[in-house]
Amino acid sequence: MKKWYDEEYVFEIEVVSVSHDNKTENHCRNGEEVGDVYRCTYDCPVNAQGRGFCSKSMLLLFPMLETVRGGGDLRRIGGFSPTGNAPDSPLEKEFACPDGVVTYRLRARKTGGENYHTGNFYRE
Repeated sequence: MKKWYDEEYVFEIEVVSVSHDNKTENHCRNGEEVGDVYRCTYDCPVNAQGRGFCSKSMLLLFPMLETVRGGGDLRRIGGFSPTGNAPDSPLEKEFACPDGVVTYRLRARKTGGENYHTGNFYRE
């Protein structure tokens, strides 16, 4: 792979809560634990051990990543904070996995790179 574009945002997805009894066994097939962190730019999120982000939760995450990349505000796409303590930020949001077992906090940080579409990187 030859990555030629420095992305505009880097994303961090942190596990902030797991199930009603704080255990992943018999609840989460990916084995998520509070404090686990995944990082990505445009590629799929991986943790420090190189393990991938939950494929079911990725279905929810991808539109949020695209919202940020498109200049949007995560506060305006609906939903709620399952833990009730997500900061009021356009670049931060909490969301629950489709099974309702794991709560994640998404944080986006600008890297200083130009936007892929408005920076004229895309060519046909």
